[in-house]
This record gives sequence, structure tokens and C-alpha cells, in this order.
Amino acid sequence: MQLAPFAAPGRFLRGNLHTHSTLSDGAESPERVAAIYREAGYDFLCLSDHFLERYGFPVADTRALRADGFTTIFGAELHAPENSQGELWHILVCGLPLDFAPPSPGEDGVALARRAREAGAFVAIAHPQWSSLTIEDGRALGGVAHAVEIFNTGCALETARPDGTYLLDALANEGALLHAIACDDAHLRVPDAGQGWVMVKADANAPEPILDALKSGRFYASCGPEIVDARIEGDEIVVETSAVRNIAVVGRGSRAANLFGEGITTARLPLGRFRGDWFRVVATDERGRSAWTGPVSLPAA
Repeated sequence: MQLAPFAAPGRFLRGNLHTHSTLSDGAESPERVAAIYREAGYDFLCLSDHFLERYGFPVADTRALRADGFTTIFGAELHAPENSQGELWHILVCGLPLDFAPPSPGEDGVALARRAREAGAFVAIAHPQWSSLTIEDGRALGGVAHAVEIFNTGCALETARPDGTYLLDALANEGALLHAIACDDAHLRVPDAGQGWVMVKADANAPEPILDALKSGRFYASCGPEIVDARIEGDEIVVETSAVRNIAVVGRGSRAANLFGEGITTARLPLGRFRGDWFRVVATDERGRSAWTGPVSLPAA
């Protein structure tokens, strides 16, 4: 049995879901941001400017930025009170309607995220480590969000707080198997473009098929390595990748199995310890860059 991204028909499309422009606090215009990603070989981009009153609650109409082989998705980074640190939530939404209404008085972050999801958006918990989100925060959004941002380029470069795997795994331990995304969160004040992305399996490079694939978990996240295939054969998982140094399967607590070596491209790893629970795959290259699947439920027998 192949994991969802690899069993689905279509081809893998590379995209960045978290990006800012001069419509909020980014350094470059929407046109320039799109050009940077298009010229870097990306297939799609979501411009996700801060949905705040001081910026005019922007949901950028990026249709004019589409080109042959390159599409865009409408989106924003939503904000409303308040997480466990007493700060505004940062909630990434992709596929937002252009006429999405600003937060109403008294609307909190969870309600705002739910309204975005009901409007058709793919919803993700943004940069949990940067925001110091707790498991209580994760629980609050776990029933609304589709995904957790497990790597954030901007947070890596500016604060060395890029990680979200701790929250992804803690939620999985409680039965909430959210997907995993890697993003740039590019503001382009520092070289923060092109270092975290999703590889989405879709049958067309267009917003609707991409969003459908995101919501269904037909993708993996990466900062460099390619995951070519991941399939379950009996009590083992076979993972095929680009050349990496380590391929691992991890799960609840310290449960893990791995193969380490130089330039490895295939690993066959035991899944017995993960039966009746969950696991996810991570591959890491010689530069320390990783690629991740989201958590996968594995039946007891």
C-alpha cells in the first residue's frame, strides 16, 4: 500500500504556501514575489499577506501573476485574539475567497479559522515554535486546521525557531493526525525564499486541484530531499528518495527506525512498533535538510 501522496494520480507540483509582499509587511511587490518563485522553478505560490486592519485586510487577487506553468492561490495570514501567550493567532489560510470578511467584534482565532475553513480554505497552524504554542493551543485549533507548519524558513534564519514537529507529534499522540507543511514565510528582507516547500500530487497545475490535494493530504513537505515513493509491504515500509544520509520512520514517544549512510536512496524499515498507532517518514540529506510526510495511521493488524 502506497502512502497517499504516492498512490494518487497526477504529478508532483512544487509550491510555497506562506509568502508576504508590500500589501502587508513584505519588502517586495506581489509582482516581484511571484517572479522570484516563478524564476526559481516553482509551479505555484500562495501570497498570504497579513489580514490586519492596518494593511486593509488584504486578500490579494493574484490572477494577473499567473503564467504558463505557474499558478497562484488566493490566501492570507489571519490574526485574532488570542493564543496561550496572550498574543494574536497566526493562522495560514490558502484558497480564501477574495471577499472574505474581516474579523467581527469578539471573533477569536479559532472561530476565524473555522469560518475560513467553511469558506473553502486549507487551514494551517503557522510557525508554532516561533509563537511558543502549547499543546492547549494545538488542541484549540486541532479540530479546525488541516495542517501544522513544521518548517518555516524565515523563523529559521531570523530566530532559529523554525520547528513544528513537536506540536504535530503531540497532536498525533492524541489522535489528531494533521498534515505537515514546510514554508518560507518569505518577507524578502533576508534571503528567505526557496528553502521550504510542499510537493503536491495533483492532476493539473490549477488552484482547485492543488487545494483538493492539500486538503486530502496528497503531498509531502521538503527543504531539499525528494521522496520518490513510500509504501507499506507487510510489516515494513519501503522508502525511496533522492540521495540522502538518513531515512527514518518515527512515531509516538521514542519509537523510531532508521537507515543511515552516505548517498542512500532506499530504506526498508520495520513497522511492528507502530502497529495500532501512527508513524511518519523523514529523510535528511548531508546538509541537514529534511523532507517529511505527515502522520499516517497504521492499523493494529
